[in-house]
Amino acid sequence: MPAFAIANLHDVRMGADIVAYLENIDATLAPFGGRFRIHGAPPDVVEGTFSGDLIMLEFPDIETARAWYRSEAYQAIQPLRTRNSAGSVILVEGVPEGHRATDILKG
Repeated sequence: MPAFAIANLHDVRMGADIVAYLENIDATLAPFGGRFRIHGAPPDVVEGTFSGDLIMLEFPDIETARAWYRSEAYQAIQPLRTRNSAGSVILVEGVPEGHRATDILKG
């Protein structure tokens, strides 16, 4: 089942550190089958409020997403982002193909 790393970043200060982070993140994703699904596109906010940039990465499963985040390669570049932005990052499991809203009622 797919899993996702989702970040909502604010106050990103573009500079050498962020450029280095962007230049190196793809290489950290490749060994884990990770790929960008959303990367900062302007949202069409149709309800409520939203601010910041949304980034979503897809992985084959939650354990692979966790392994990527904890990997030596990613941890080496993570400070380049965290020193130059604020926000939240979550790892979350997706749903299987064919999932229906009422499936959550089946406990």
